[in-house]
Amino acid sequence: MKSLSLFVIASLAWINPAVLANSKGKSHEMTLIKSSFGKTTEGKEASLFTCTNAKGLKMVLTDLGARVVSLETPDKAGKFANITLGLDSVAAYEKHDAHFGGTVGRYANRIAKGRFTLEGKTYSLATNNAPNHLHGGVHGFDSQMWQAKPVKTKDAVGVEFTYVSKDGEEGYPGTLTTKVSYLLDNKNELKMQYQATTDKQTVLNLTNHCYWNLGGVGSGDVLGTELTINADMYLPIDKTSIPLGELALVKDTVMDFTTPHTIGERIGELKKDPEGTRGYDHCYVLRAQDDELALAAKAKDARSGRVMEVWTTEPGVQLYIGNFLDGSPKNGGFKQHDAFCLETQHYPDSPNQIKFKSTELKPGATYRQTTVHKFYTE
Repeated sequence: MKSLSLFVIASLAWINPAVLANSKGKSHEMTLIKSSFGKTTEGKEASLFTCTNAKGLKMVLTDLGARVVSLETPDKAGKFANITLGLDSVAAYEKHDAHFGGTVGRYANRIAKGRFTLEGKTYSLATNNAPNHLHGGVHGFDSQMWQAKPVKTKDAVGVEFTYVSKDGEEGYPGTLTTKVSYLLDNKNELKMQYQATTDKQTVLNLTNHCYWNLGGVGSGDVLGTELTINADMYLPIDKTSIPLGELALVKDTVMDFTTPHTIGERIGELKKDPEGTRGYDHCYVLRAQDDELALAAKAKDARSGRVMEVWTTEPGVQLYIGNFLDGSPKNGGFKQHDAFCLETQHYPDSPNQIKFKSTELKPGATYRQTTVHKFYTE
């Protein structure tokens, strides 16, 4: 990924930024800087928001897709590097189809054959991942321009994004108002908070689609990353990645991350099926199912010492390891397994699966979700 420094130099700052140093343990001035990111094909002006906490971690966001563009964290030697895949221009984001760093909706993951029934009416959606609907359709939330409100508190900096999705957009019922905030605090935690309301009964499943490489973007694949997932069950899928409707135990299978395993340790078993997923692309049923914030997963890169914990109020997490990244310029030149995703969410195809937790949202109710990424070194 190309440097974003030119954007920062030309920026409009709400707070005068201090000179940032990469030395381990040095304190920094907490800053939030806005800069131009260029115009969309529709002529809309997109912005970058560079957020730096008191420990020097730097997060860059954009209002195009309410998206995380980059996040720089230190390794065990105190050297900073970007650990999430991103692109360097509005034009690149408009052309890509990997959802890098974006807020995904209205419905994250898949809906079988692009259809669901609600209150006796059947709704038809785009089958943009044939034969199924994926990540909100052709123009999902991560391809929309969001209103941005910079946020600075005593201990955190970030942005609150708002988007109003009109009734019928991408085939979904109801005018939906969604707010998503990304806050980087001085404990080196990235908090993602979501809330949404609707004027008509609808279905909703939001997530963030960051691709992580704890060794640093460009450092190689993530097959050596050690992963633990707090899930005793997962959702088996058919050949089109739609859940079969039953929960299966992970014990004694390649899906078992209840104890630490590297991502690549048993991936060969998944790659044997030429019509399969090419690697992990499965939803895990988290142990915590009470809507309270709980540890979902922990990832560690042994070489850099970087560790990331993911905490969430959601019932599931989708493990995806960039199976369909092919090195093409369209998706930034990133290759298969150059990063992994831990997408906290409700289960795929829930509108069509009566055994799964409901994803329906009614007028007068408020959808809420919190996911926290904690970063440190070992």
